[in-house]
Amino acid sequence: MSGQAEKLAKLQARARQIRRDIVAMVGAAASGHPGGSLSAADIVTALYFEVMRIDPQNPAWPERDRFVLSKGHAAPVLYAALAERGYFPVEQLTTLRKMGSPLQGHPDMRKVPGVEMTTGSLGQGLSAANGMALAGKLDGKDYRVFVMLGDGESEEGQVWEAAMAAAHYKLDNVIAFLDYNGLQIDGRCDVVMSYEPLADKWRAFGWAVQEIDGHDFEQILSAIEQAKAIRGKPSIIIARTIKGKGVSFMENEASWHGTAPKPEQVEKALAEL
Repeated sequence: MSGQAEKLAKLQARARQIRRDIVAMVGAAASGHPGGSLSAADIVTALYFEVMRIDPQNPAWPERDRFVLSKGHAAPVLYAALAERGYFPVEQLTTLRKMGSPLQGHPDMRKVPGVEMTTGSLGQGLSAANGMALAGKLDGKDYRVFVMLGDGESEEGQVWEAAMAAAHYKLDNVIAFLDYNGLQIDGRCDVVMSYEPLADKWRAFGWAVQEIDGHDFEQILSAIEQAKAIRGKPSIIIARTIKGKGVSFMENEASWHGTAPKPEQVEKALAEL
């Protein structure tokens, strides 16, 4: 097996384990958001296990890259990645949404090591990422700020204010991902509030835009490398994904946006994964 093939195989195995963690923790909590967590798993895996400059033993390392999960309801994918990367014990994942657990339904930067921004009020993550990126510029740091937006979340006006600001300040240290699975809690995004042509909108706001398959690690890694080479403007990678990816009965079903699987469904999902 070539070095590249081995790397991709390891990332695929990591993503599969993260998906197992997501299903298990949401099932144990009997509450949470599996659909959008599963759709984002490959991108988050690539960032935490291949791309980002981070140190789990020193979460506050000033030189680290940052990741902001703007669609904060997808906290299970972030918690799973942080635990598997060594920020806290994997065994703690089953405390999701339990009383006294730091793993709340939405990420809290004050409680969970590795969480860069408290999110959950949709539309605000890109603004926070811009602030981190601008601070890095002012401080002469070379870290990058990665941010993940949801497609339903992109109906929020603040997203577009932040998009305009990032271009204005030439924040080429911002790389955004749009998890474009096409579904939100109320149904299809194009029915709830259509925002197409989406790529053209981001270009019009001054961003470098790429469109990829968000479940193809080669495309994910290649897009990030291309984004890193951009100078003078922020980058967004619009990633076509499948809500509930990896669990047959959850895939492309809006009803799994915020519904926890029952014990027998957890067993079936884990068997598939």
